[in-house]
Amino acid sequence: MKKTSLLIAILICFCFAGKAQECYSDLIAKAKECNQNKKDSLQLKKALLLYEKAYDNYSDSINDRTLYNASLLANDLMNFDIAFKFLKPLSELIEDEEGYPGWDYIIGEYAKDDYKNLLNHPRWKYLEKKAIIKQKTFFEELYSSEKEFFDVNKVEYPKNLSAAKIYNHIKESNPYKNKLKQDYSLSLKINDTLTSSYFVHLPKNYNPEKKYSALLFLHGAVHYNTFSKFQTKSNLKYWNRFYTKYANENDVILIFPQANKEYNWMTSDKGFFMIPKIIRQLKRAINIDNNKIFISGHSNGATGSFSYIMKDPTLFAGFFGFNTQPKVFTGGTFIENIKNRSFINFSTDQDYYYPVEANDSLSNLCRRINADYKDYRYNGFPHWFPEFDESEPAYKIIFDDINSRSRNPFPEELNWEIDDENNGNIDWLNDIKLDTLGQNKVWHKNLNFKITKWLEYNDSDSLIVKNVNKTAFNLPNKSGKIITKYQHNEFHFTTSNIMSFKLYISPEMVNLKKKIKVFVNGKLHFNQKITYDKEFMLKSFKNNGDREQIWVNNIKITL
Repeated sequence: MKKTSLLIAILICFCFAGKAQECYSDLIAKAKECNQNKKDSLQLKKALLLYEKAYDNYSDSINDRTLYNASLLANDLMNFDIAFKFLKPLSELIEDEEGYPGWDYIIGEYAKDDYKNLLNHPRWKYLEKKAIIKQKTFFEELYSSEKEFFDVNKVEYPKNLSAAKIYNHIKESNPYKNKLKQDYSLSLKINDTLTSSYFVHLPKNYNPEKKYSALLFLHGAVHYNTFSKFQTKSNLKYWNRFYTKYANENDVILIFPQANKEYNWMTSDKGFFMIPKIIRQLKRAINIDNNKIFISGHSNGATGSFSYIMKDPTLFAGFFGFNTQPKVFTGGTFIENIKNRSFINFSTDQDYYYPVEANDSLSNLCRRINADYKDYRYNGFPHWFPEFDESEPAYKIIFDDINSRSRNPFPEELNWEIDDENNGNIDWLNDIKLDTLGQNKVWHKNLNFKITKWLEYNDSDSLIVKNVNKTAFNLPNKSGKIITKYQHNEFHFTTSNIMSFKLYISPEMVNLKKKIKVFVNGKLHFNQKITYDKEFMLKSFKNNGDREQIWVNNIKITL
């Protein structure tokens, strides 16, 4: 009997709870509907009353976004009492559903525009004073968190230790510590006056004794983004939800940089340093597998990913892009550079950013030159493919590739072309200087193709096909090219428009007890033994933090 009474009571509670939730949902749905027409003041006032009723009757159910929308509406209607009624709980949040602190609603970037009608009200001044105090505490805690993140055990190399032993010590050392949190917002100094930030999401049970794969995601719309002083967990949601899902399942570290119009990975070389700088910072703080660092992106971010495989691939094992425009915007696009790594693209047939026919032409070209390039086509989807749940299989492909692929830090062959000496290093080929007065060798040819169709939206917001006459790749500057391979202490280089370069040496590549021979264009340029250079090795390691790709000396070749 007691069990029956208890069951009835539970059912009644569920019924009331269901009815309450239904009533709350109905109120919010009606409020949103009334709030649609900004020119109908009666409907807007009705919407505000519905929001207030939902708040008064179901305060435990109302979410931050609804409170925010209701407070904006109250501001617009000059209803100060209701506006502050909604603003007060928002301002007191430690963090909202997106990870932003409550003070951000009062003194954040958009506050003055959001609440322009409240700015002279005494209650606003009160909230503002409290927000300033909370903001100060927030950034103090953020600084403390960043300091904890970068705290490692000190590693010292005794002066009397031989260079060979220091080499082994670098490879085997582990200075890393446990982390107090899973998610971190970290600062990135751009220059003396500018600072950006980036977000790091660690595996749930991060263990400093274990090496982890890492994946950087580059956002799109670089023209419309701005630098932020801090990042939030919103990076893990929405279009990035599948990165988060599969990174958590596969123990992959996620990294989300932030660019702006001037400093980014696509339209300006001024910001191209940001991604390598972030990676070098992180490798000093957390146990990243240097041979399993990957980069992905969407739209402008995918073009950024493509730019790094073209211009600066050394740090990475592989590259991915959603709805990519495969082109370097700051110089030449030398497609054979893909042969040094791999690129996986996910394209759609309704993409205004890059047409299907061009993606097919690029795939055919890469097959012809034997480059490791794959394009997965998803028909029926627009440029914003990651928004759709149907994009999930693409992320499975990405993480399968991450699990199976590792960088070869000492590849036996390199095929490398550059037109930018500041962004022109790859693996053991460094400090390349171009001969800008030289003539291309017969074998040094430009690879390109024509694009004749492009999709664009018309005035009716319909996608139409436009006839165009474009070349796929820009080639604005004179370039130099090196094709090289090594085996049995012999390096053979074939060059075009190259004045000089440095060959970095690792004991994993050669036998240091024997002479190293360097042939350039069939002529012997170097034939000597070399030894460990302790100063060079330590300086190189300090610069790149790479425990898998350690350089012990270098040979400069001048032609």
